[in-house]
Amino acid sequence: MNRRQLLLSASGVAGTVLLGAPAAAAPAGPDLTGLVEDLHTAGIPGVHARVERGGRGYAPAAGVADLRTGRAARPGLRHRVGGVTKSFVAVTVLHLVGERRVDLDQPVSRYLPGVVPGDRGRRTTVRMLLNHTSGIADHARTALDPAGDERVLFATRASIAATATRRFTPPQLVARGLGMAPVGEPGALWSYSNTNYVLLAMLIERVTGRSYEAEVTRRVLRPLGLNATTLPGGRRALPGAHMAAYVPWDDGRPRDFTRYDMSWAWGGADLISTPGDVNRFYRLLLGGRVLPAALLREMMTTVPMAAAYPEYAGYGLGIFWLAGTCGRMWGHDGLAVGHSTYSGHAEDGHSVQFTLAENANFFPLGDPRVAAIDAARTAFEGAVFDGCGAPARLGRWWPHRVRDAFLH
Repeated sequence: MNRRQLLLSASGVAGTVLLGAPAAAAPAGPDLTGLVEDLHTAGIPGVHARVERGGRGYAPAAGVADLRTGRAARPGLRHRVGGVTKSFVAVTVLHLVGERRVDLDQPVSRYLPGVVPGDRGRRTTVRMLLNHTSGIADHARTALDPAGDERVLFATRASIAATATRRFTPPQLVARGLGMAPVGEPGALWSYSNTNYVLLAMLIERVTGRSYEAEVTRRVLRPLGLNATTLPGGRRALPGAHMAAYVPWDDGRPRDFTRYDMSWAWGGADLISTPGDVNRFYRLLLGGRVLPAALLREMMTTVPMAAAYPEYAGYGLGIFWLAGTCGRMWGHDGLAVGHSTYSGHAEDGHSVQFTLAENANFFPLGDPRVAAIDAARTAFEGAVFDGCGAPARLGRWWPHRVRDAFLH
């Protein structure tokens, strides 16, 4: 399967929009146009990003948003941001903590009696759900999981296709996660699990009496002016101008999964946004304008993501850091079928920021394009942080690559 097959006969375009540049002369920015073009050339049909650096904003884009029409990738297109959703859910839960309606160190059984049954429900705290130390298995593991359980979502390409139109309820997702063998005792170790955030969305609904979607919108999206950011609420289609979503298929052609039922993820990964909105969210969050200082400190209190290398990465409450030579870079990554997101931000929230959006993933195991894509992505990340020190081993430590699930 070569790049021409992946891209069909679509012709790519590339460009960088410079946003908010001062009138006075300023140092030239990195060659972001060339770097996103490299990602496109490596095998991603369409790429776009938003970068803030040194008081300037850049919006590079390359390739096509839609292979069928040839519509170009461009700044501001919506896409599914996957696990980035967790930062928004965590902020919503922390709002409830600030209102003293939720206690981080109380068991989940206090808020969702009987949902996590028995001793595990009594020993698993809200904090453990938020920082992925609950030991509850991820209901959305893939076939790359060593267990090789064909019942799990996305175990095969056929299951990717079947899940596109399948409707799950939150209790069904929780039952799937709890039905798998626990990955550890509550609080013992870090293990990424979408089931944790399904439980947190259920908690939000139980405590507030309103839908998870309504609470995230009311408490986060609207107050922060994230006007391009939405939750699907059961809709399969993406709203407004957006990137299509592709998975390379067994016949060598990319399969379009733009319409997808995100009920498989719900509070774990169903947010729709743009790189600009994601950057704004993290800028305001890390700048102390979203949560009181004490709650932001709680959010940024982390556990090691890889026990053997605690100096490289830590996970807080819906947010993580990766080590850089000039300090920690905070943010999250995300994967939905056909859409990948990488979002990293300097600890001050504004000196360096980037969110990168790609519209193809789930490449076949052993596909040579994967190495080329990873190399191009790492080069992009390094250029963004040029002069501040490229984050150490950044590509290796994104959670979606640390864990077994959701790797290309």
